[in-house]
Amino acid sequence: MAMAGLYRRILPSPPAIDFASSEGKRLFVEAIQNGTMEGFFKLISYFQTQSEPAYCGLASLSMVLNALAIDPGRKWKGPWRWFDESMLDCCEPLDKVKANGIAFGKVACLARCAGAKVEAFRTNQSTVDDFRKYVRACSTSDNCHVISSYHRGAFLQTGTGHFSPIGGYHAGSDMALILDVARFKYPPHWVPLSLLWDAMNTVDEATGLYRGFMLISRLHRAPALLYTLSCKHESWVTIAQYLTEEVPSILKSDNVKDIKDVLSIVFSSLPPNFDDLIKWVAEVRRQEDANENLSQEERGRLAIKEEVLRQVQETGLYKHVTDLLSVGTSICRTKPTLCHVDNLPNIAASVCCQGAGILAGKSGSSSLDRFCCQETCVRCYRANGDRPVTVVSGKVINGNGKQGIDMLVPSLAKHNCNSGSDSCQTIHPDSNDVLTALLFALPPETWSGITEEKVLQELHCLISTENLPLMLQEEVLHLRDQLLFLKRCKDGNVEEDLWAPTS
Repeated sequence: MAMAGLYRRILPSPPAIDFASSEGKRLFVEAIQNGTMEGFFKLISYFQTQSEPAYCGLASLSMVLNALAIDPGRKWKGPWRWFDESMLDCCEPLDKVKANGIAFGKVACLARCAGAKVEAFRTNQSTVDDFRKYVRACSTSDNCHVISSYHRGAFLQTGTGHFSPIGGYHAGSDMALILDVARFKYPPHWVPLSLLWDAMNTVDEATGLYRGFMLISRLHRAPALLYTLSCKHESWVTIAQYLTEEVPSILKSDNVKDIKDVLSIVFSSLPPNFDDLIKWVAEVRRQEDANENLSQEERGRLAIKEEVLRQVQETGLYKHVTDLLSVGTSICRTKPTLCHVDNLPNIAASVCCQGAGILAGKSGSSSLDRFCCQETCVRCYRANGDRPVTVVSGKVINGNGKQGIDMLVPSLAKHNCNSGSDSCQTIHPDSNDVLTALLFALPPETWSGITEEKVLQELHCLISTENLPLMLQEEVLHLRDQLLFLKRCKDGNVEEDLWAPTS
């Protein structure tokens, strides 16, 4: 059935005051003079209209993230790194947001995933005086912004739940400026702060929880450079529960004698698709980032990511993880999700398995099930100035034993490889990195159930953030912070202490 077109709505006034009206301009000028419009100028520079009727939360957040000059670390379009609604999908699939909107807790989750500091308050956890204090504080600074979740009915506006940033505050009349991201519907407008509180102090029927407000600012430490966590895939709830609740219980009930026992216990019960929990932030991409025409800034950014990955791979924990995966065939056979199909080491492993199948007189994808590649290396050779050639080497095992495979393959995109060297360290994250990052991200109390004191001391040395290089330490702390916060934000079970710091 066809729907009649609508061109904007008349802003009910009172209670709202149109920002562009004479009265709205007066409030604006007086607020500037009183120093409570400092955050306005950054926000207005990145003011945007939500691209979908249900994208108010995504538009509000992308606007604030850009105003805070937080680098998303990944490209939007062309060479540009920029927050757009289409990139805010780590906590809820975009098609689901488009159909149903997004809950308060998920917007807070998105802010964390994007690398911002967020403090979220539901109205039943706060007071109108607290809200006023935070609005005033953020309005006198351009380093903090408030996003409000409210019901439009309190302002006699059409519609129900809505998100928008607060652009300023007029202390004399106790009014807040709402920069409504639904600009196709209503212009920016001033509203009494107490009435805005009433609009927030309503229950979202979709979740049964109160609405509220959140303070978004930059983290004191750098956001994730290489890793972040994602609850885009539904399996993340099971994975997070396993890592934070089941692993400590399992370790209490099992008699572990060394680090290998600890890791074997953790890995043997991993839920399916556990690697969906890890999302690579601006990972080193073969097609995009291996371009010879990269700018100096882009090369510097990639060098930092390579350094973080190198630091991961030089930890003692990574070496233990790698050793365990290289000698145990059960994990390789039963955990296909340990591999990302588009990273170089796993492509190399696949090539070696295919080669082993061909040599054994077997071909086709079914033959891959019979082989497991324990070790791979990609070597680049150049002779007499000729174009480099690539050789993929690996040790492949099956029921008949182990064999070495060397295969000449078509040229691959650039990776860290010294011509003629015996080794080649890829800069693409792989399954070993996923497992190492997850283990580092677990709270220290995860391991407290281990009764063998010697094992516990050795484990603490391996996972202690104090022993890590600064960049990797920041990466791990950010992951741990996200893991705990994501658990609070899971759909239908947002904890009452959502606002509380996680570290």
